[in-house]
Amino acid sequence: MEEEKVTGIPEIYGSLVFNDKVMRERLPKDVYKAVHETAKNGSHLQLDVANSVAAVMKNWALEKGATHFTHWFQPMTGLTAEKHDSFISPTGDGGVIMDFSGKELVKGEPDASSFPSGGLRATFEARGYTAWDPSSPAFIKDGTLYIPTAFCSYGGEALDKKTPLLRSMQALSDAAVKVLHALGDEDVKHVDTTVGAEQEYFLIDKDLYLKRKDLLMCGRTLIGAPAPKGQEMEDHYFGVLKPKVAEYMHDLDRELWKLGVPAKTKHNEVAPSQHELAPIFETANIAVDHNQLMMEMMKKVADKHNYACLLHEKPFEGINGSGKHNNWSIITDTGKNLLDPGKDPLSNTEFLVFLIAVISAVDEYADLLRVSVATAGNDHRLGANEAPPAVISIFVGDELAEVLKAIDSGDISHMKKISKEKMEMGADVLPHITKDTTDRNRTSPFAFTGNKFEFRMPGSSLSIADPNIVLNTAVAEMLTRIEKEISAISGDDKDETILAILKKYLDAHKKVLFNGNGYTDEWIAEAEKRGLDNLPSLPDAMPRLVSEKSIQLFTSHDVFTKSELESRYEIFLENYSKTIHIESLTMQEMVRKDFISGMVKYEDKLVSERLAKKKLIPDLSGSLEEKIICKLDKAGAKILDQLESLEKDTATAETRADGLEAAKYYHETILEDMEALRATVDATELLIPEEYLSYPTYGELLFSLR
Repeated sequence: MEEEKVTGIPEIYGSLVFNDKVMRERLPKDVYKAVHETAKNGSHLQLDVANSVAAVMKNWALEKGATHFTHWFQPMTGLTAEKHDSFISPTGDGGVIMDFSGKELVKGEPDASSFPSGGLRATFEARGYTAWDPSSPAFIKDGTLYIPTAFCSYGGEALDKKTPLLRSMQALSDAAVKVLHALGDEDVKHVDTTVGAEQEYFLIDKDLYLKRKDLLMCGRTLIGAPAPKGQEMEDHYFGVLKPKVAEYMHDLDRELWKLGVPAKTKHNEVAPSQHELAPIFETANIAVDHNQLMMEMMKKVADKHNYACLLHEKPFEGINGSGKHNNWSIITDTGKNLLDPGKDPLSNTEFLVFLIAVISAVDEYADLLRVSVATAGNDHRLGANEAPPAVISIFVGDELAEVLKAIDSGDISHMKKISKEKMEMGADVLPHITKDTTDRNRTSPFAFTGNKFEFRMPGSSLSIADPNIVLNTAVAEMLTRIEKEISAISGDDKDETILAILKKYLDAHKKVLFNGNGYTDEWIAEAEKRGLDNLPSLPDAMPRLVSEKSIQLFTSHDVFTKSELESRYEIFLENYSKTIHIESLTMQEMVRKDFISGMVKYEDKLVSERLAKKKLIPDLSGSLEEKIICKLDKAGAKILDQLESLEKDTATAETRADGLEAAKYYHETILEDMEALRATVDATELLIPEEYLSYPTYGELLFSLR
């Protein structure tokens, strides 16, 4: 990539973003104020204001070399979508002018029938609309002005992930403000949820990637024997960055910084060739947009470095997969973090109310949180040794455990105080470090980490809009319930009554609290005793999305309509089945055309060598070649039988018309067939020299980076 003329980070940061600083400098004061009010408070944007913004935005974009604009939106594919239009407008004398109106800024009309709609749109019902989201800044990429937008159908139904996310943020803000006012904090007018999404990914050599049909078609390997070395030496985690990988990360940072994405931390992850990038916290809506940009730029920059970036949750069997930890908090417009316990959490009533609201929400709507991260790829990852189990629990740490214990007992006077201590490292030259009052628990799906919660279940390729929609709405519901009880308090004993209300909610939902090792079988058994849901697969979880409880939650807070929920239910099921169907067909082709052909060539070679030896040693028997041939022949017969079963069952799966029935069949039958075939192929691969295989092995893929 070309070296920037200006190398200073402050100079390049946000240089391609039409951000608040640019608007403040370029827009008339009254226009800037109107846009700011729309972005913050949702006030109506007048056409003359839109025209003024469009003119300034166009001129700014032209200065940056842009020739086109696009309404950038997030359909139910989980990816982003864009249709590019140039700024040109014919003058009538054979020339053109560069034009961009307020109407073009505010509204677009993509084809709604060609995106997943779950029945909300028929093929002949093509019209859909994109609407400018002024709360997320426009930016320049590849000579095009990108305008973040929402996407809806002709009937107004949300066909994207941004619209319900914005609705959920509004629902949480409204509920939180009412609670704060009931507690006596009248200054707060608005509350934002903030998110920082840690993004894990793999880098592999692009030339090797192009030789793997499974990686090209499915994003994960469908066959492949393990390499002699995996991650057991634990030498890759936080290890020294390889020079070319460091160059990639450097270029990625710079590209993201130009787009205003606050990339902060980068390091090697646990598995070989696995890495992580973590940003600074942002408002949830912008964080979702930036995470989509981050995933796109990871792939784009990787291509320039002759790498392939893998974002699948489980690209390689037998080593860690990739997640996306969703760090979530609540911030008031006065700058207060409502999940910051302060020095004395037990006397911090606001914190306790919001803490117990979150605990109650996660317990009562754990099934919907599980639905929000359910994908075919993430099903392979959850419950493995690097990811939390499918059972959702909350880790709060020692200090908050004591606080909650005191509330639960109804007697806060005997709470055990946990104070910070100095940790001595045993060498005078080393500083005395202040030890945190609680440890971290990486096995917990939902962990309190100081002044935020970390939801560890989302998969690496997932749009983080989905889990944040559920989390925002569930917490809004619990805050609404708690506020009604607080507002009904009369008399002078308000503090004691609030404590009693919190105790009631804690008693009802404390079963979700667990500070131990979430990876153990003992915890799964204990969770079942507590009545916690264990939904290991998407077909197990997805019906909860359209349950009466779910419909009541989302419709009461105007986040989803019933039809929007039902459409998503159909889309998620269909996507799951299609994903596994493509994997099945790819695996069949790869085993037949790549693996078996290589195995047969090797057998032919062995037969030739066996016959040549026979001529020299007529009474030769039990030779090495003979033994290997017998093993390969036996394995080949088994592979053919398993292939036929997979082919037959896949054809049967195509006849399943009901979405849930089809998804269950793919999960229970097709995946089982694929696992059985893979086990045989992988064991046989160990017998075959690499030169007879047309695809790179695990050893080449995972240890080829320099």
